Amino acid sequence: MKFQLTLTAALLTLAGTAMAAPHEGSAFIHDYDADHDGQVSRAEFDIGRIARFKATDTNGDGWVSENEYVQEYSARLEQQLAASDRNEEKKTEERQRQIRQTHVRFGVLDKDKDGKMAQAEYDLSGARAFAEQDNDKDGIVTATDAAATAARQLVAREKAAQ
Repeated sequence: MKFQLTLTAALLTLAGTAMAAPHEGSAFIHDYDADHDGQVSRAEFDIGRIARFKATDTNGDGWVSENEYVQEYSARLEQQLAASDRNEEKKTEERQRQIRQTHVRFGVLDKDKDGKMAQAEYDLSGARAFAEQDNDKDGIVTATDAAATAARQLVAREKAAQ
């Protein structure tokens, strides 16, 4: 019980510091749990990723530009910031930090550096995110998986900060 409470506390801490990151545990489940059963199967995740890629490709040309990528993320970020109880100064800081990181993320995901994120590049990122969140490797991400992943990430960040 004490271990579970520690994991839950770690997850809540991470949710507060990385509130809009698309692959943090609670946001991951929220974003991809299409049937609202509190967990995400790999099939459910893949369907959500395909839909998100298509929605992000606003001009329908089959690839995502950096501008399209940033705009899609920015819209989700604004919804999260609107629901946040942070003051405007903190929201502005978070917005600036997250958008800077979104540009960096696009550069990393665009493996061939052609300025176009193909579905395959996008899918590779998703596969890594799902694998990271699926702590017990059973093909389903649950709140327990997300909490264990958050705790593992927190320990890694603490070690890196030392």
